[in-house]
Amino acid sequence: MKVSRAIAKMLKQEGVDRLFAYPVNPVIEGCAEEDIRTVIVRQERTGLHMADAVGRLSSGRKVGVFAMQHGPGTENAFGGVAQAYGESVPMVILPAGYSRGQTNVRPNFSSLVNFQSVTKSVEQVTLAAEVPNALRRAFTQAKNGRPGPCMVEIPWDLFGEDYPGGPDYRPSIRTRSAPDPDAVREAARILVDAKLPVIYSGQGVHYAMAWKELRELVDLLEAPITTSIEGKSSIPETHPLSLQSGGRSYSQQMDEFLLRADVVFGIGTSFTRTAFGIPWARYTDDTTIIQSTIDTADLHKDVPIDLGLVGDAQLTLAAIVEEVRRMIGKPRGRAAGLASEIAAVNGRWRAVWDRKLDSSAVPINPYRVVRDLLRTVDPVNTIITHDAGSPRDQLTPFWESEVPLSYVGWGKTTQLGYGLGLAMGAKLEHPDKLCINWWGDAAIGFTGMDFETAVRERIPILSVLSNNFSMAIEIPIMRTATEKYGSTDISGNYAEFARALGGYGERITDPSEIVPAIRRGIAKTKEGVPTLLEFITSKEQEISRFG
Repeated sequence: MKVSRAIAKMLKQEGVDRLFAYPVNPVIEGCAEEDIRTVIVRQERTGLHMADAVGRLSSGRKVGVFAMQHGPGTENAFGGVAQAYGESVPMVILPAGYSRGQTNVRPNFSSLVNFQSVTKSVEQVTLAAEVPNALRRAFTQAKNGRPGPCMVEIPWDLFGEDYPGGPDYRPSIRTRSAPDPDAVREAARILVDAKLPVIYSGQGVHYAMAWKELRELVDLLEAPITTSIEGKSSIPETHPLSLQSGGRSYSQQMDEFLLRADVVFGIGTSFTRTAFGIPWARYTDDTTIIQSTIDTADLHKDVPIDLGLVGDAQLTLAAIVEEVRRMIGKPRGRAAGLASEIAAVNGRWRAVWDRKLDSSAVPINPYRVVRDLLRTVDPVNTIITHDAGSPRDQLTPFWESEVPLSYVGWGKTTQLGYGLGLAMGAKLEHPDKLCINWWGDAAIGFTGMDFETAVRERIPILSVLSNNFSMAIEIPIMRTATEKYGSTDISGNYAEFARALGGYGERITDPSEIVPAIRRGIAKTKEGVPTLLEFITSKEQEISRFG
């Protein structure tokens, strides 16, 4: 048995049921021989984004795997690996490497050297007998502690060697840790004594599958709750104490209640300072901050904290709930009043934004598309993701997620075109759900050719595109370049493009046709046809943001 086939057998033991790849890499053929489905993309970044979705939508219980050729394939994969690293997504990447005799010869590209800054671990295997050890380390590192991408480079000449071992591979394990009991008791005391505690839920709640425990703490403490973009959908945003999610754009109720909060409890969060997250400097001057994270490197990193808890979010929340229940027994009767206050602020906020959400203007206001899309789909059976820029900022405050992992949020690094691969990966993981990516005319320019991958690989996603023939949010900072050279102007007929690639495409210009078009698009996906709905929209630049 050759090394390439042995690797495929080990992947199967790790529970890998599909390999995302771009040729040529001998692992692709090995996986096909082992009945692991091979999904071939049009370019490496999209394949990595599809593998990315596997880790997210399984809460790290599965690890997506991507393989690519040595040299240019590995070079071109850098962005997708960097995105997974920035978003803490478990993944294993298997690049081919130059033959061992050429590994260190310039200008040959070395994964071992060049990917160290964007992977949790990276190593090169030089002996066939060491393949199982390297793979076991990669999978174990990917899904323990802070999740992240791990890479194992296999030199080209090693693939064809005879594998000296037998079927003795021991698959990776997954472990959890709990926080210091003294810290748990102190956190519970602070939360119980607080006048207005606010809970902030991050991505760690999704990885820990701690949704039940989070809901229990919210209801027991009667505390308002907000989430990061990555943590969005960790609690139903229809909950009366929900302040919606916080990113570059966010709700007025989130702003007002964070300004009033005397305690913020961040669970499963790094509190990373980013232009695409809550501007914590606005809210933390006189606020007690409790941070729960899986990674000690997060503590006191960007936001000064008063108490830290290190451990799995589910174990942490369960311990705090138990301690709070011991202290107060049951809710103290504050929820109705708080819910009424939140609803009142939400009403004032929505009254301002309804002029856009309900707009009948032509070109179509993108906020109207968001409103109609949410009202047309079944949110419980839908998984949606945004793209970078306007799609993210327009969608996140107004899309109400109702069930866990129904919104794939991201933003610490914001590569255009990321959402397409996420939606395709989501559809492969959940073929029974409607999987949507919301993107713009800039994003499709980066990864649009992989819509053909959706067609060829039979992945019937609903791709919703806002086309305003412009990079609208860049206009204010590129006025001269736009006036002189049209530097923010872009164009295309993307519905025709989708049809040319074998999918269903439709261009919508009339607001009254938004809902019928969405219904037609959903029907096409149920027929197994990837669908792109192109809405001709205005150059909307306003987002919901305060301070």
